Amino acid sequence: MPLLLEINRELDDLNDLRELLKKALVEEPPLSSREGGIIMDGFSMELDELRLIKRDGKKWIAELEAKEKESTRINSLKVGYNRVFGYYIEVTKPNLHLVPETYVRKQTLINAERFITPQLKEYEEKILGAEDRILEIERELFEDIRKRVAKESERVRRTASLISGLDVLSSLSEVADKYNYIKPQISDSGIIDFKESRHPVVERMDLGERFVPNDVKLDLEENQFLIITGPNMAGKSTLIRQVALIVLMAQMGSFVPAKEARIGIVDKIFTRVGASDNLARGQSTFMVEMVETAYIIRHATSRSVVILDEIGRGTSTFDGMSIAWAVAEFLHDLGCRTLFATHYHELAQLAISKRRVKNYNVFVKEDGEKIVFLRKFIPGAASHSYGIQVAKLAGVPEKVLKVAQRVLTNLEKTQSKLGGSIRGGQLGLFEKAEEREELKENEILEEIKGLDPQSMSPLQALSKLMEIKEKLQKS
Repeated sequence: MPLLLEINRELDDLNDLRELLKKALVEEPPLSSREGGIIMDGFSMELDELRLIKRDGKKWIAELEAKEKESTRINSLKVGYNRVFGYYIEVTKPNLHLVPETYVRKQTLINAERFITPQLKEYEEKILGAEDRILEIERELFEDIRKRVAKESERVRRTASLISGLDVLSSLSEVADKYNYIKPQISDSGIIDFKESRHPVVERMDLGERFVPNDVKLDLEENQFLIITGPNMAGKSTLIRQVALIVLMAQMGSFVPAKEARIGIVDKIFTRVGASDNLARGQSTFMVEMVETAYIIRHATSRSVVILDEIGRGTSTFDGMSIAWAVAEFLHDLGCRTLFATHYHELAQLAISKRRVKNYNVFVKEDGEKIVFLRKFIPGAASHSYGIQVAKLAGVPEKVLKVAQRVLTNLEKTQSKLGGSIRGGQLGLFEKAEEREELKENEILEEIKGLDPQSMSPLQALSKLMEIKEKLQKS
């Protein structure tokens, strides 16, 4: 592998610095160099001698006394210390004739004389200032070591960079081998084609169920913009995120969690996921969502990959759907490969007018009043969002669910009368179906019959539906 060969060729083992630090510094240095004890024994002869003096002062005095007795043949000679005169060699008066010329008189007593020698004087100066001198020498040595290492900082930084790269490659290799990743085929085409792709994080989590791999294909001719519908918790968010992650992993040089993967190089990956406000800046959840959406619209290119997890859910149904529709049209026409997870099932109609739009859903199976999440990504739009069933799974009380089901039934009846497809509008939610039959339907139906859907843009159609809604509310 060229990258590994390059690291091996350029890697500097910094052996000279390693040896310096190994010889100079103790294994477990103190938190601050001012505390002392940071320099190894054997690194400085002066420091070693001072430490020996500090640790073995009595032993040194005893050895000096024995040595002087032997050389002078004065058996009564002794080496002592007091705070006033410091260190001294004491000789009784009967033995003064044996005192060497190198002895210097220091003090006279009644029965003895006290002397000092150059060696003892030097020792006295050392031992009395040993502690301070030890700290001073350690600081000097440590500062010198720092300067020597600092001169090689560029070598250290380069080595650290190479090692970090090696660590990344090693980690990616270990993960790929351990979790059965494959080598993706990278090209300059616009194709992103995964067989049995998996989410690298979610598949490793213990969620009480087997992770279901999925095939996903994006290209620039027929499958550029995928509208993904289906209920909450079905796996839409996981799917679109795993596509973005696999693209990112492939482009950084990693193997990827899939059975097969073909990936055309992209210039940017944009995401609009999650829902949160920004209280510090006074931004609502919807405002944050729009800021993120605006950034994508301004910066995405035809070589980008975009994943959108809901657009327009923080405002009224018609406002939100209009924005979602317009954003979808813009990104389609821009040409960027996009996965758009949404609960606006009406957006599935984009596939009629936009040839590169395809509808997909994450399949669920109905089992009586329950739903079973199969986590399978299949062609086609979902018929509804199973919101009440999901609410039941979440533990919403049965009394509340019954009211929700009654309101939903009334809404669906109202929509059926209008012949439209807008879900969740504010069309008199709590009116009885019998009361709605009293609306002036004939006039409105005649207006609808006079419309020419083929000549209307999607936004014009939505605007007309809003106008009809206002008439219904006033009647």
